[in-house]
This record gives sequence, structure tokens and C-alpha cells, in this order.
Amino acid sequence: MDLDLKSVRLFVRVVALGAIGKAGAEFGISATAATQRIRALEDAVGVQLLHRTTRAVSLSTDGEIFLEHAKQISASVDSAFADLQFEPDAVKGELRVASSASFGRKHITPYIAEFLDQYPNISVQLDMSDGVVDVVEQGLDIAIRLGELAPSTLKARKLGVSPRIVVASPKYVERFGKPETIDDLKSHNCLARADIRTWRFRTQENIIRDVRIDGNFATNLAEGVTEAALSGLGVARKCKWEIEEHLESGELVEILYDYTILPEWSIFAVRSPSKQPPPRVRVFTEFLEAKFRKTPSLRIS
Repeated sequence: MDLDLKSVRLFVRVVALGAIGKAGAEFGISATAATQRIRALEDAVGVQLLHRTTRAVSLSTDGEIFLEHAKQISASVDSAFADLQFEPDAVKGELRVASSASFGRKHITPYIAEFLDQYPNISVQLDMSDGVVDVVEQGLDIAIRLGELAPSTLKARKLGVSPRIVVASPKYVERFGKPETIDDLKSHNCLARADIRTWRFRTQENIIRDVRIDGNFATNLAEGVTEAALSGLGVARKCKWEIEEHLESGELVEILYDYTILPEWSIFAVRSPSKQPPPRVRVFTEFLEAKFRKTPSLRIS
């Protein structure tokens, strides 16, 4: 079976626009020529892809199946051309990125100089905030998000993982003891992030448990929880990447390591649902992914 790539692309646009003539105009051909191309494509695949009336076109059942493959074919070819034609000096433009403040400071800004050395014709605007930003409304190229992604039309690429653990300072453990089970948390001073007062765990037996925590300190800032834990104030639930150096130095110790904190978090680069990201977006995403693969607390195993 020989498929004409232009006809495949034309078919995708016909479906999107709902009219053969409009799609043909985008390709610089007449409605008659566009119709002939669609018929030739149907002959090549051996099924009717579109139902046609004098006013509109609609997908047949076979057309619905073929449409997804047609989109993948177009995307694969676009990606192949992008890889073949890629030159670092040719990638240019302003790259607008958003990230949480804590993660941006630790795992994005330290690499910006190296990235700009590799791609000297790119400029970066990094917006760091602990609030969730609207990628499309604010005209962002990429937003780096941690956690579970809410359903949306945004495209997402997983860059790494963000395991969470329960920790306390040796000072706190010496004074108040170490929780051995999640039920023990009820008798400990737990440090809350904002108004989150329930921690969810999965046991080694794969049982899901919710534990209501209580304590005398809460803050909306992740780093505030870290500082409180370092001071010996209480038990904290933290992303491992946030406190890696404190674990290595012994200022904080992991407790309850037989349990998994839920939901399990990952790190995503999300972008607008356009078909093909600009080269500056692609190279930055791949750059970060490579860096995260070398970071133990972020690496996908």
C-alpha cells in the first residue's frame, strides 16, 4: 500500500475544518483536486473514510480509525524533519517558562547558564510562583508541574519523578521518639502545608490508609515546612528533592520508610495543545529531562 503523505495531511485538515474545499485552499489546490486526492487515499486504504453531502463531510467508522493513525503519521514525519534539520544556532526566540518557586530555584535556575551556552540565540523568562498558572492565557511555552495533572487539553511530557517521604530532625526524634507506624502520627506534632490535614499512605500490603494529622504549625510555603522540621518542631511530609542535602548531612532523617505516600508525584512539562512545539520548547524540555535523569531524587527508575 502506497500512501501519499500530502493526501494524509489533507484528510486530517478536511476532518478538522469539516469541508474539503477549505482544506484544499490551505494546500493551494482546488476543491475538485482536493476531492480527487481524498478519493485516491480511500482507494489506497481500501475503505470509505468520509461521508459526503453537498454541504458537509463527516467521518465514516473506518475514517475514525484511520484519523488517529493519520495524525500520528503526520506528527512522526514532522518530528523526523525537525531532527534532521536541527542546528543549535538556528534555534532562537524567547522561551517563557513557569515553575514553582522552590523547584525552580533548585532544579531549573542552576542549569540556565549551561542551556544558554548551548543555545545562544534563545532568551529565557522564568516565572517562579507557587500558584498554578494558565499556560494558554499567559502565553507560556512550558510550565513545569509536580504532582497529579488535572484533566485538560494541554500536552504533557513526564520528565522525572518526585517521591515524597516523611522526615523529622534527630533533635525531634530524641525528644519525642520516632513514629514506627502511620497510626503513631496521631500522637506527634505534624507540620502542615496550608490546610492539608490528611496524609494518605499505601502500606506494604497495598492497603490505602488516610491519617488525620494534627500540629501547632502550618504554612502555605513549602520551604517554611522544611525550616520548621530542621528546627526540631515536628514531623514533615516532604518531596525528597527539597531536602536531599539535609538528609545527606543528617539534619533530617527519614521515618516511616515502609510506607508510600500517595498520590505518587511526577514532574511534567506541560504546553499548549498545538500540534508541534517550537524548537526552543523541544530542546529545553529535552535538556531538563537529561538533567533530571542524572539527579537521583528525580530520576525515573
